[in-house]
Parts: sequence; C-alpha cells; structure tokens
Amino acid sequence: MRHPHDVEVPVRVDRADPAPLPAQLVQQLRDLVVSGALRPGDPLPSTRGLAARLGISRGSVVTAYDQLHGEGYLHATNGATVVHPDLARSRVERPGARPDPRPPAALPRRARERPMIDLTPGRPDTGRLATPGWRAAWRDAAAAAGSGAPPAQGSEALREQIAEHLRLMRGVVRDPQDLFVTAGARDGLQLLLAALGGLAGRPLRVAVEDPGYPSLRRVPERLGHRVLPVPIDDQGLDPARLPSGAWSGAWAGAGKWEVERAPDAVVVTPSHQYPLGASMPAARRLELLGWARAHDALIVEDDYDSELRYVGEPLPALSSLDHGPGTVPEPPSPGRRLGAGGHVATLGSFTKVLAPGLGVGYLLAPPALREELLRLRTDLGNPASAVAQDAMARFLSDGGLRRHTARMRREYRRRRDLLTVALAGVRGVRAVPMDGGLHAVLEFTGEVAFEEQDVVARAAAAGVRVAALGSYWAEGARGGRRGVVVGFGATGAAPEGDALPDALAVLARVLSAPGPGAGAAR
Repeated sequence: MRHPHDVEVPVRVDRADPAPLPAQLVQQLRDLVVSGALRPGDPLPSTRGLAARLGISRGSVVTAYDQLHGEGYLHATNGATVVHPDLARSRVERPGARPDPRPPAALPRRARERPMIDLTPGRPDTGRLATPGWRAAWRDAAAAAGSGAPPAQGSEALREQIAEHLRLMRGVVRDPQDLFVTAGARDGLQLLLAALGGLAGRPLRVAVEDPGYPSLRRVPERLGHRVLPVPIDDQGLDPARLPSGAWSGAWAGAGKWEVERAPDAVVVTPSHQYPLGASMPAARRLELLGWARAHDALIVEDDYDSELRYVGEPLPALSSLDHGPGTVPEPPSPGRRLGAGGHVATLGSFTKVLAPGLGVGYLLAPPALREELLRLRTDLGNPASAVAQDAMARFLSDGGLRRHTARMRREYRRRRDLLTVALAGVRGVRAVPMDGGLHAVLEFTGEVAFEEQDVVARAAAAGVRVAALGSYWAEGARGGRRGVVVGFGATGAAPEGDALPDALAVLARVLSAPGPGAGAAR
C-alpha cells in the first residue's frame, strides 16, 4: 500500500514560533489523535507530500513522524504511515487528564445477548425490496443522471406513472398535470398550506384527527397556523363535530362575542385512520365532502398506506368522489378559493410500501390551487432528486410496485395473524381490529390496571420497543383509552431468522406480569 495522494491533515507551521518545526508538527498531530480527529487506522500524508504543502524540508516531517512512531501514535506499514491501530484498544488520554475512577457500567444481560427489537410503528420491511427489477430501475436511473434536473412539478414520466397507479389502485382518474412530485406527505402538506394561506391572506385554521399522526399535526403548528383537534369514532372523523361558523356563545372581550369559524382545511386518513385503523364509510365521506363544499374548505386526504389493505380490496380514495370521470370542475366563484368540484387534495408517499429513506411522494391537487402550487414549487424547487424520480418511474412502469405490494400484503397479514395469536390469551388486552397497515393497537380493557408508560418501560427493559397509545392524542381528554401501538413492519432479524415471534413472546410475558401497583381494576 502506498500513501494516498489526497490525504490532508489540518496542521500548519508558524515560523515566528520559537518551537522547532518538528516539535510544532508533533504537538498538532498528537492533539489530532487524542481529540479523535484522527482515528486508529487513518492514513497520514507522505513525508514528501506534507513537506511540499507546508513549504518546509522533508527532514522536518520525517523527524516529527519518527517522534510519534516512538511514542506509539503512528505505525508504518507497507510503505504507508497510519495512526496506530492499537490505539483502538486503549483509551488515549490528554496529558495531565485524570482517569475516570469509576468502572464502566455493565451492560444488562438482555443487551449482551441480542440487540433491541424495535416494534415501534411506521417502518416497512425493506428486506424483500432488493429484487432484480428494483436494482435495474436504480441502475438505469443512475446511468442517466446527467440528463438534467426534473421540472419543478416533477418528472413528467413519473407523474404519468403515478396517475396510472392512482387509476388502477385507488379508483382516481386525473390528469398528470394535477400531480406534483414531493419528498413525502409532510412536504406535500407544507406546500398545500403555503398555497392556501397565501390565498387566504391570514393564518389558517387546520382541523386534524384526534388521535392522529403527530408529525402531520406539527406541520401546521410550525407554520404558524391554528390546529383544531377533532375527536374520532369507530368510523373516523365525524363532520358533525367540525366547527361550522356558528356563534359559540363565548365572550371574546372588547365588546365582542366569539364565533368559532369553520376550518380552512381538514387533514384526514379516511382509508385507514392512524393509529386506530377505522375506515370511513361512503355515507360519511359524502357528508364530509358536502361540509367542505358548503364551507369552501379543503380536505387533505393522507393516503399513507392504503395499498397495504389485506382484508378485501383497497378502498377508493376520497379524491375519486370529488372528481368523477369526465367532469370539469367549476372555477372558484367570487369570494371563494376553491371550485365547486375541487375540495380534496390527496397526499401520497411510497415510504410505507417501499422504504422510509426513499424520499419520493406525490400531491394530487385540486384544480383551483394548481397554479399557485406551481408558482410555489418553481420558487422553492423540487426536493426529490432526479435519480430517485427516474428510478420510481421505471419501477412503476415495469409493474414492480404492484408485485411488491402484493407480496407485502400477504406477509403483513401473516405477521398480523401471528400477533393476534401470540397475545390472544393475555388478560386485560384487546387487539383492535385492523384491515391493513404495518401496526396493531393493543388496547387495555380496564380488567387489569395497566399503565402505558410502565408497560413501555418494562418492554424496553426486556428488549422490545413499543409506543404508548396516548402519544397520538393532542392535549386534552382521550376518552379513557389506554394501550400500546406495536409495529410489525421492520422487525429486525434474530440469528435464527424472523425476530417477531420472539418479540411477541417477550411482550406477552410483560403484559402477563403487571408492574408494581397494577392489579385488577375496580
């Protein structure tokens, strides 16, 4: 091995310094090793190369290296000089530093045996994605990376493929010009709220499901809009609970009575409510659409994992009710922001079906907002890379997404059945029925006085990470519902194979042995 010619180290010499040049180099290189800026095994520049960069004689560098060799900081091997590998097995102390008298804390036995199994929700299984079709799509896209940046609205080829995907999988017939490629659901929601807020000329009132997806709830808050949590029932969000602009009877001060104005936007998950799994029936969907038209409000449909329905076929998207085939949406009338036939925007993402790090999604926009959205996206730029967009277009056109989705539906249904069987006999726990998705809700029935955080903590101590159901509610009452949310998408791998059975057995033991203070509910 020879010295890499491009190795650089942040050292310099000061000719005004009374210390000899070799001593200056020794001190700086030693400090870099001690601080961790140079790590065991890192190569150093050749003596000739470093001398040329610093404008000093090679002999000064050789003298400095020899000194550090003698101290054990450097090691010469096969013609190269590296930071001594043995330093990785010993702690390097700064001169004069006091050693820590405390012995290192012993790892718990569970941590020494195997890694933590993460069953927090929202992460898909990516192990089955590396098919020949997936690799070919990315290889071809990478080879064409020099073709330039995609349009602000997104790759035309990808938008055409997404439009076809929505037609076949979601029953939505729309022109590709109504689609915007995004970096995911949150990116699409930010774009929508920016466009709607610009038209309103004021902060928006955004209704969200309660409980609901916490990160989507935080987006409007971060943008300065007011968030209105709306309780859900076993059919999802109830439009009757939405403010309608009627007088509330509350005194606002300064001689005025408070009027609870209707929301400007409502964020919903109608196909698979997150996290409780309810599916909004057709009658309620039509009721919600009627409410939106009456109040000139925008319904933002988060279609986050609708393809992963393993009981029956995927439900049509809410957008399919807002725009029937062949209809032409009416333009907005004076004083209204949205047309009579365009009150639904759909957020979609491939992260739940494919991989969380993909960073590609889409926004199906109502026609009245399309021009404003295009102006915003032109100014802000498209956040999804050209390579990722081209790869997704190829994967969709070859049918790769449909095949992968079908495989994962079968696999997630198997895991859901495994969870149901493993926890069926646990007293005080009920698995909330789910028709699809990557998680399950284990609701505490009250028969045993479980505490959410206690269960989460004891499960983590036993090597399994789950989420508390209460973390999905906004501040306020949650109807007495308690439980934990268990993901079964990315379950990790045990040495013997799938880690999910082991994790579920651990969770069943934790739930079967309540912590101190818990017992039968009165």
